[in-house]
Amino acid sequence: MLDGRKINVGVLGATGTVGQRFISLLAEHPFFVIHALGASPRSAGKHYAKAVNWKQVRPIPSQVREIIVHECKPEHFLECEVVFSGLDADVAGDIEASFRLAELAVFSNAKNFRRDPNVPLIVPLVNPTHLSMIRQQRALHSPPLKKGFIVTNANCSTTGAVVPLAVLEKAFGPLESCIITTMQAISGAGYPGLPSFDILDNVVPYISGEEEKIEWETLKILGGIVDDDEGQKVFDMHSRQPLRVSASCNRVPVIEGHTECVSVRFARRPPPSPQQVREALQGYTSDVYTMGCPSAPRHTIFVHEEADRPQPRLDRDYQAGAGVCVGRVRQCRVLDIKFVVLANNVAIGAATSSIINAEYAAIKGEI
Repeated sequence: MLDGRKINVGVLGATGTVGQRFISLLAEHPFFVIHALGASPRSAGKHYAKAVNWKQVRPIPSQVREIIVHECKPEHFLECEVVFSGLDADVAGDIEASFRLAELAVFSNAKNFRRDPNVPLIVPLVNPTHLSMIRQQRALHSPPLKKGFIVTNANCSTTGAVVPLAVLEKAFGPLESCIITTMQAISGAGYPGLPSFDILDNVVPYISGEEEKIEWETLKILGGIVDDDEGQKVFDMHSRQPLRVSASCNRVPVIEGHTECVSVRFARRPPPSPQQVREALQGYTSDVYTMGCPSAPRHTIFVHEEADRPQPRLDRDYQAGAGVCVGRVRQCRVLDIKFVVLANNVAIGAATSSIINAEYAAIKGEI
């Protein structure tokens, strides 16, 4: 694929929940090699094993235990070609911008640059071709860049929903409206997350900013890239066929795995039948899998026939959480079709998406 070439990578926010998942996934990667780790000043100077409160199922990978953690400054990462960011949004913006300025390729899980008009927002199972926007991003940067860029992946709850939505649009034409109700795992709030007193025996019907993210990000991801009147590339935000998205987000006492109830209406009439929808979802293969990205799942969407699936505890780790699961596909008496989606929020909803985005960029020669 890359003629045996290895690519040095760094991880920012390496001691956090998403950073730990990056390290777990990258430890066995066929061509990405963990070379540098960054975290807060209180962790800097320590061996990784001493700096981290490890919360993954598998032990800390042996090759990173003795790596010295640095502050998140570009000078410590200059031997890397790729940097993965699991930083909190409170600090991610300026740090990621400084790494881009230092001519590093940054693949971010943070929200800070998702709305930037020159930064692609990529769910790799859906819209990897939006990577083409990085050339304009480099050219319009002041000063212009040769290698540095930022690519973001979507919010974890957006990711789960847009995968089946994109497949349905590809198979049956544009969607007109969509209602999404989420039941989101506590790991989406990071560690230590919500106090047990707040979440045990409870459902919290509000997650700050989450509904707005789903409603806006879905349009950028499912939309295309067009030329404006000045000849620059712009994201069209699904403007060729306006799509209305309404989201309601809830935090539930589940550790990992976001469950979402989705109802859609198609622009074309008559709409597809539930069986046609099942067949389209089951038959879809992502471009990143076809191109050979090693972290891409064989089954982009696994469609359950059982009436009570998918379930977080049973299905979140299928294919290492790299795909999505769909079940209960049926007719909607208000819109057209409704179904349930499950996505692993710390895998395809976070670290796995960033890693597949970087694999795709490497294969396309952008790294």
